[in-house]
Amino acid sequence: MCDVCLAKAELMNPVNPSRRRALGAMGAFSLLGVSAVAGLAHAKSPPKPDNVLSPDQAIKRLREGNDRYVSGKTHNRKFTATRAALVDGQNPYASILSCSDSRVSPELCFDEERGDLFVARVAGNYVTNDILASLEYGVAVLNTPLIMVLGHTRCGAISATVNALEKQAQFPGHIQSIVTALMPAARAAAADGHQGTMVQAATIQNIKQNVQRLQEATPILSKAVQEDKLKVIGGLYHLDTGRVELVV
Repeated sequence: MCDVCLAKAELMNPVNPSRRRALGAMGAFSLLGVSAVAGLAHAKSPPKPDNVLSPDQAIKRLREGNDRYVSGKTHNRKFTATRAALVDGQNPYASILSCSDSRVSPELCFDEERGDLFVARVAGNYVTNDILASLEYGVAVLNTPLIMVLGHTRCGAISATVNALEKQAQFPGHIQSIVTALMPAARAAAADGHQGTMVQAATIQNIKQNVQRLQEATPILSKAVQEDKLKVIGGLYHLDTGRVELVV
């Protein structure tokens, strides 16, 4: 039988063994979903065994790295040493939701290198659908045990939001959408009778609100939190010192 005839015969025969096997495999993969991908990702030894940590160990490592950064005693990096190990995979020990501000670099302020941190960035460090999906991937597929929402002092996005609240300022293009997303934090700061500047108070509120949003995000993150496989914490990066202060 020629190739064309064989192809026609397979299409006309719904119980053709080869088609049945192919469709069965596709159906099985569909049912397994993210769990199957996660299992395949960790079927072999992780590229960085030292990154296999509990949530509390991950917090400790972040804090120790920040201590080195603040003191100026950071590790010397030889990026060629890990290049081969990271070609086929990654197992970061922490995910960071950071502001896009150029003065804040998570890998630097925690004295880490490639493959250690899974970083998602947006001006104002708040949760969007795309950010949430990225962080879910970090937990479900990469087994990341920790998420930190990392805000910083003198944040331009927060300052713009405070100006919009207090002075009804308007911003061009899509910048206004950032202000709209951050407005609940500014309103909460105003209602709390905050100490210090309004911008600082709104920054803290924004970190806390987004920590809670991630802790309660279904179906992946909230389940991991309930099973003690994941912790979600907040951090405030101080531009003047480089110190990351935990926000609780």
